[in-house]
Amino acid sequence: MLVAQRIVADINRRGNTVGDRLPPERAMLDEYDVGRGTLRESLRFLELQGVISLKPGPGGGPVVQRPDAASLATTLSLLLQFENAPFRTIAEARAGLEPMTARLAAERMSDERLTALKDSVDTMRKHLGDHAVFLDENKRFHDIIAHGSGNAVFGYLVDALLEILDGSAIGTDYPEARQATVHKAHLQIYRALKTRDPEAAATAMAGHIEEYLRHAERKFPEALDTPIVWRNA
Repeated sequence: MLVAQRIVADINRRGNTVGDRLPPERAMLDEYDVGRGTLRESLRFLELQGVISLKPGPGGGPVVQRPDAASLATTLSLLLQFENAPFRTIAEARAGLEPMTARLAAERMSDERLTALKDSVDTMRKHLGDHAVFLDENKRFHDIIAHGSGNAVFGYLVDALLEILDGSAIGTDYPEARQATVHKAHLQIYRALKTRDPEAAATAMAGHIEEYLRHAERKFPEALDTPIVWRNA
């Protein structure tokens, strides 16, 4: 763990970016003054955390990557599984977090993210009835807002919660009429964000999440009560 922390510190110190190769194994063994087994275990840990990828073969080695919320989702899933927590806990957490992210995003979201949000809304509308596109755009919409809040903690938390509760994980279905309802809510949230109205954005998001919970309670109560189980993405 200490060697892994030193490797990350050196990545930051050197200003490495995604795709950069780290020094060869021999140089790292000398730099960190550890055995080959310790170094490889440290690199494997960083690979599992999404910090690097390990390219096999000649000319391979550790390559810098950008960690995402997948590791956080995995950790949360494991913790919640051992608590025997149901999927309802994720939905309730979103109800508390996402209105705040929308409020902050109304004040802080960049024009580029706002354009991406509009694209998500339009793409969902054009593909109503396509379940796969709906799930992808639903997640993208909420991810953009969460990261657009300017608060990295909210960004990664919402991203991780969506990884755990993505609809397919609990077997819920979204017929076209339901997709249209979600699209309408997304459009309302987008318009509030576009006008930079924090109160309207928070209210629209709160209503959207609350309506989702009411719908799930009516249609899929057993799914919400299903214990969370760690699964591969």
